[in-house]
Amino acid sequence: MRALIQRTKASSLYVDGKLISSINSGLTVFIGIEKGDTEAQADYFARKLANLRVFRDENGKMNLSIKQAGGEILLVSQFSLAGKLGKGSGNRPDFGAAELPERAEELYKRITDKVREEGVVVKNGVFGAHMFIEQQQDGPLSFVFEC
Repeated sequence: MRALIQRTKASSLYVDGKLISSINSGLTVFIGIEKGDTEAQADYFARKLANLRVFRDENGKMNLSIKQAGGEILLVSQFSLAGKLGKGSGNRPDFGAAELPERAEELYKRITDKVREEGVVVKNGVFGAHMFIEQQQDGPLSFVFEC
């Protein structure tokens, strides 16, 4: 499981020109599910995401979680995060590590549900769709998470 977590001031997600989801201040999270990823990993990631202290407190220090800051999460499935760019293997990414769509969607939904159980508003993209995402990054501040 690999995720790109970005602190954003606003994010909007479109499919076929239609607005599907949008958030104000919060996190835009792209998640790639890999073969062999488990429910335990999904649960761990959800807890980590809900409690990640990357928002500024009254002193300007990154001490607040998204729950404490009152932010929202836009969670987007992105299978290309499971892609590998190997040495000497040409210029085309290898997506062999990506989980099959049915299983990946199951874990994606589990992460969504578990973060919501933590008391965080989560909005989603459309699994498997071609999406267009507009973001206003805050920082910019980005983290890569792997488990």
